[in-house]
Amino acid sequence: MAQASAQVAYNWLASALEALDRAHWRRRLKPVASPPGAMVTLEARQVLNFASNDYLGLAGDPRLVQAATQAMQAYGVGSTGSRWLSGHRPLHWQLEQEIARWKGTEEALVFSSGYAACLGTIPALVGHRDVVFYDQFSHSCLQQGVRLSQAQGYPYPHNDLAHLQTLLAAHCAAYRRCLIVTETLFSMDGDLCPLPELLDLAEQYQCMVLVDEAHANGVFGATGAGWVQATGCQGRPLIQVGNLSKALGSMGGYVAGSAALVEYLRHRAPTWMYSTGLSIPDTAAAAMAVAIVQQEPERQAQLWRNIEALQERLTQAGLPLRSRGVSPIFILPVRSAAMAQALEPALLQAGVFAAVVRPPTVPTSRLRLSVTSTHTPAQLEELVAVLTQFRGYYDGS
Repeated sequence: MAQASAQVAYNWLASALEALDRAHWRRRLKPVASPPGAMVTLEARQVLNFASNDYLGLAGDPRLVQAATQAMQAYGVGSTGSRWLSGHRPLHWQLEQEIARWKGTEEALVFSSGYAACLGTIPALVGHRDVVFYDQFSHSCLQQGVRLSQAQGYPYPHNDLAHLQTLLAAHCAAYRRCLIVTETLFSMDGDLCPLPELLDLAEQYQCMVLVDEAHANGVFGATGAGWVQATGCQGRPLIQVGNLSKALGSMGGYVAGSAALVEYLRHRAPTWMYSTGLSIPDTAAAAMAVAIVQQEPERQAQLWRNIEALQERLTQAGLPLRSRGVSPIFILPVRSAAMAQALEPALLQAGVFAAVVRPPTVPTSRLRLSVTSTHTPAQLEELVAVLTQFRGYYDGS
């Protein structure tokens, strides 16, 4: 009887799951049973992979595997504790130095994930006496960081700097510190922020700026250092966050900036202070990836050839693109969550693994295609041929 009575407290979970089903928001995991690449094994079938953020094809690179293996042989697998207590290894310091050189900053700090980097950094920078202005399409990690900080948060319409300036003029003077937060390459929309103009605005109102380069790393810039580098903004005062798990093919996150910022975060960012240090193999693999990105610019060049080719093929097919070939991320709007739920398995049955994203992750349903440097012209053509079979699903077709 006591056990049955206690179980009542959890009955709401079934109702919550039923609500997800009614809204067509419930999802299922899709186990990939092969190494990463342009083709993967999913549900015992070889399918084209356009769901991966492995933009430069490094996740399965033998050199990353070798670096991870050698590091494990020397140091083991786990870091065993927080970096302050027992988890600090020479590899962590080496990776941080390499990231700082790559990003053009004084120092860098490595976290267990990009999400953890944002979730720890924003509340360390601002609190209840401060204000944050953030692009409404910013990733969940940024918006959750704002909420955790207890600062006053003001979203501004996507990439609308005129509206942002209105907010800055109305509110900045009333708070101790001001922070502007944005992605550089927006992960669910495939477009870019007007970074130089945003930094000019921040300077005018004496605001800090935090940019998330998660999807821009390896894709933009002369050495693949991201949108900050590509727009000539290295050296300007700002805070760069990102991850090591997309174009860099490993795992982890980082913050790059001034030496004072990094030292402060070592003492104030809870997701760094109280988390076990990044695992040994991930750290070594990420360091190798940072080196490869800079040494092999042909990977980035091939990625951009594929971006341009896919843009041309999708346009010729008359498909309703929301993004226009400015990044590896292509967005096709889908009419409803119900149609999105049906589209994903239909594409998979036709041989294409792609991300169909639904609320609450995004405001409206969409097909998100991500192209990599490892896709061949024939694979791009095959993708477009499959997509044209499902015109009725797209909003605007």
